[in-house]
Amino acid sequence: MEETQAIKVVETALLCAGTALTVAELQNLFDPEPVSVKEVQDWLEKLQQQWQDRGLELVLIASGWRFQSKASMQRYLERLNPERTPRYSRAVLETLAIIAWKQPVTRGDIEAIRGVTVSSQIIKTLEERGWIDTIGHRDGPGRPALLGTTKQFLDDLGLRALDELPSLDSAQLQQAMQEQGLEFESSTERQSPDVSLNRVNVDVPQVASPDSEAQSDAATGSQESFPAPDDSKKQ
Repeated sequence: MEETQAIKVVETALLCAGTALTVAELQNLFDPEPVSVKEVQDWLEKLQQQWQDRGLELVLIASGWRFQSKASMQRYLERLNPERTPRYSRAVLETLAIIAWKQPVTRGDIEAIRGVTVSSQIIKTLEERGWIDTIGHRDGPGRPALLGTTKQFLDDLGLRALDELPSLDSAQLQQAMQEQGLEFESSTERQSPDVSLNRVNVDVPQVASPDSEAQSDAATGSQESFPAPDDSKKQ
C-alpha cells in the first residue's frame, strides 16, 4: 500500500475509533499485509505535522494515540454542551495531587500531609471519576488500602506517564486539569496550606517504650509541688 493511502487509513481509524489506539492496533488495520512498528510511527509523525495548524492535534497518551481538541478551542466547544462540567473543591484537588505524586499512599498519609481529615466522599468522588483506585494494602494494623492513580487519570490530562506530571505543586495540577475542561471551586471546609509536595515529609509518631514512660512519669513526679501545711489551723 502506498504511504499516502496508509496515512489516510490511520487517520480515519483514529478519528472514528472514539478512543485511543495503540501502535499494535493500528498495525492490525493492514492485516494480512505486514506493517512494521517503525512504519506506523512514521505515519503518525507525518499526521501530527499535517494537523499542526488545526483545531485538533494528534497526541500520544497512556492508552495510545488519539486526536483531541487543542486547549485554545476549549472555550468554544463548551458552548456545544449546555450542561455544566463537574466542579471539584480544593480539598479534592489537594487529595488528588498527594496521591499522584506520593503514591502509593494510605488515607492516613494524606491526612498527615494535608493536616485535616479526608472525608470518605472525597475518596469516593475520585474513584467514581476513575482517577484513583486501590492498588494494594500496607502491612500493619488494619492493613489500610494503598491508593494510586489510574491510566484514566493520565488520559484525561493528556499524559503518557506519571513522570510527565507538572512540578510538585497543586496549583499547576489545577491549571493542567482546567485546560482539559475541568473546573475547581473554593472548598467550604477549613483550608489547609497550599500543598507543595516537594517540601512535605510524613512524620510517623514514635511509640514510647514502657521504660521511657516510667522515666517520664518519675521526672514529672519529682517536679510536682504541694501546698505547705497551714499552721493557723493547728489547735
